[in-house]
Amino acid sequence: MGTYIVIAILVVIVFFSIKSSKQHFEGEGSCCGGGGGDSIKVKKKKLDGDVVAKKIMHIEGMHCEKCKNRVENAINRIDGAVAKVNLKKKIAEINMTKEIADDILSSAVEYEDYKVIEIERVEV
Repeated sequence: MGTYIVIAILVVIVFFSIKSSKQHFEGEGSCCGGGGGDSIKVKKKKLDGDVVAKKIMHIEGMHCEKCKNRVENAINRIDGAVAKVNLKKKIAEINMTKEIADDILSSAVEYEDYKVIEIERVEV
């Protein structure tokens, strides 16, 4: 009888673990320290001037809305840059009013514990 109870408890634990993991990887669960994506808001930013350069940054490690918001805020803190992150494609599209070195952009994102795979320049 005791064996059946232990097996039943293990089945329930596995079920909830799988359900939680599925939500996490679909961007619906809490991530990066708990709480939903609403707990980190993207600070809206407009560029002061014409866009002179565009880059696409490929990023590894983003799983949820909160991750997306952290990356956007990190890039938006850089003077002359504004970012829009596409979570499904795992990229950040960056518009700039001046040339910004790739290592500055990478450092801002990697400081938030994400991995920059590649940065490509896009024609304006």
